[in-house]
Amino acid sequence: MEARHSALCAEEAEDAVKELRAELANAGIILLSWGLEPVSLVREAPCPLVESARRSPAGARRLAAVRR
Repeated sequence: MEARHSALCAEEAEDAVKELRAELANAGIILLSWGLEPVSLVREAPCPLVESARRSPAGARRLAAVRR
């Protein structure tokens, strides 16, 4: 049961990354290094975290503008 739960958590995190990447792309923001944080996957019962890309100050401002 725990393995299935972990797999579902990983799938959910991957789907969230895809959804966020698509929405940001629609806003003209392309982030190259997205993914699941590797450290969060090596736990006995993984609960993945989404790791966002490093960005320039201009990119950070565009990302903040999407939020508004």
